[in-house]
Amino acid sequence: MTKDVFETAARAVRARQRIRPFIYETPLIPSRAIGQHTASTVLLKAENLQLTGSFKIRGAASKMTSLPRDQQVITASSGNHGIGAAHAASAIGQKLTVVLPEIVKPAKLERIRAYGVEVVLHGSETGLAEQHAQQLAATEKLGYVSPYNDPEIIAGQGTIALELLEQAERIDNVFIAMGGGGLISGIGSVLKSFRPHTRVIGVSAANSAALAASIRAGRVVETEHLETLADAVAGGLDEDSVTLPLSMAVLDEVVTCSEAEIAAAMRDLLLDEHMLVEGAAALALAGFRQIAARCAGQTNVILLCGGNVDGASALPSLLG
Repeated sequence: MTKDVFETAARAVRARQRIRPFIYETPLIPSRAIGQHTASTVLLKAENLQLTGSFKIRGAASKMTSLPRDQQVITASSGNHGIGAAHAASAIGQKLTVVLPEIVKPAKLERIRAYGVEVVLHGSETGLAEQHAQQLAATEKLGYVSPYNDPEIIAGQGTIALELLEQAERIDNVFIAMGGGGLISGIGSVLKSFRPHTRVIGVSAANSAALAASIRAGRVVETEHLETLADAVAGGLDEDSVTLPLSMAVLDEVVTCSEAEIAAAMRDLLLDEHMLVEGAAALALAGFRQIAARCAGQTNVILLCGGNVDGASALPSLLG
């Protein structure tokens, strides 16, 4: 493990104390049926039950509580980070602008606006929204809050792993959806620091796989971004992304899933586990399904990263 991995884990320990007033400690729930079907122990880390319906509030609260309270800030999001940042800004008392792609799900857009923050719609995908937010931050002298590319954001996401360490005596494998890398590098850094035997498995959506492609190349690369049910993890990476080297250091394996596999996992979680989750959460289960035979007899954690479902887009997939 690199020095940055251990520093990230230490930062997560500090962040946990700061963000306690702003988040839920989410449960680790034994699966009703998936474990039986796969001859393994399957535990669901239910960030879909988080205060804002997604893990993103952890990173947002971590970053914002590290800034002066009177600092005006701007961020970009595909939806969940914007909700988390808006909630944190409201609780802390900071003025916030959220830049969203024009394809943002209506339900997420409505929730962000409900917090009374300024909203800007820009670009056809999250990467373009991020670039616009960075430009506005520079020209208007605002503090930029990255959705993933910031040590404090990563540390906030890493607090999930600190909870896992307390909730499960043994974890053989953790399956985590991959977007910009903040979630997997944060969780991975904590797990590899405290339980290095635990395998960290990243799951990528085939339709938007920038981090997976960048890991293979060893540098940030551009990829085509198609529409995906896992819209919360869609988009590209910053050229100077600190998540890429961290992800490369902590990841044991990357699994890539199709839209059909994501849709099937959404249905399984709804029908078998009574969990209505968004596509990015189902993506983690889809990755486990791909390699479940290799994980038989082991303890597997599936990170359900969010439950902010847009009914109009998700209903056809849920109905099959």
